[in-house]
Amino acid sequence: MSKEESSTDTNGSADANSKLSTRELLQSKGFYSVLDGKPKDFPPELSALKEHEKNGNVDMILLALEKLGMEYMQQYCFGALRRMGDESAIESMLERAAKRDKSAIEVIGKIGSEKAVEIILPYVDNDSDPQLQLITLRALGEIGSPLATQSITNKLASENEQIRSNAARALGLIGDTRAIGPLSNIISNDLSSFARYSAIWALVQIRTLRALQTAKTYSDDSDYLVQSEAIRASTILGSLS
Repeated sequence: MSKEESSTDTNGSADANSKLSTRELLQSKGFYSVLDGKPKDFPPELSALKEHEKNGNVDMILLALEKLGMEYMQQYCFGALRRMGDESAIESMLERAAKRDKSAIEVIGKIGSEKAVEIILPYVDNDSDPQLQLITLRALGEIGSPLATQSITNKLASENEQIRSNAARALGLIGDTRAIGPLSNIISNDLSSFARYSAIWALVQIRTLRALQTAKTYSDDSDYLVQSEAIRASTILGSLS
């Protein structure tokens, strides 16, 4: 076959694929093969997605995410990936996270892969998009890498109480003892009961002797939620002795 004929054949094949409807393309990839008889949901793609999630078929969910443009289908795909938390979805999610895709960052948090830290950590400082910051802080907490500790600790000084609160909770999930002092400072000085509660909750989550003893000192706090966490810290300390 000549080079020209080969090129024509290849292009013809590509053109044929481009002319396939979304449903035909999904059919050619075996997306609907999990459906036994009449689909339980409409559209049938939703039934197929539920079955693929049940069977752990991450590749098919990623295929649907790429090919099905309807927003509710996209959100179902992201929801399924969050629930599954499967490592095999990480590369696809990293590509989306690099474009500040909030849903992808949520999935990354559930997967818990440290591969994502370098990509999403800069978003912690994106004060122009607080929602991106909040989602990133949660994801970094779930990942649990101490590489994020300093950047997250810096956000305890944010003017946004939700950011301060989410930063405190992320530090609690990471469990890095470097956060004990800054968290204690929030409990002592922050005007937001929301942030103060998150900070003492974080100390209890860190669960080292120093963290628990620090939390215990707030057992007479005027805020009931702060006081309840301090009492919990005291109880845990008692069980350790």
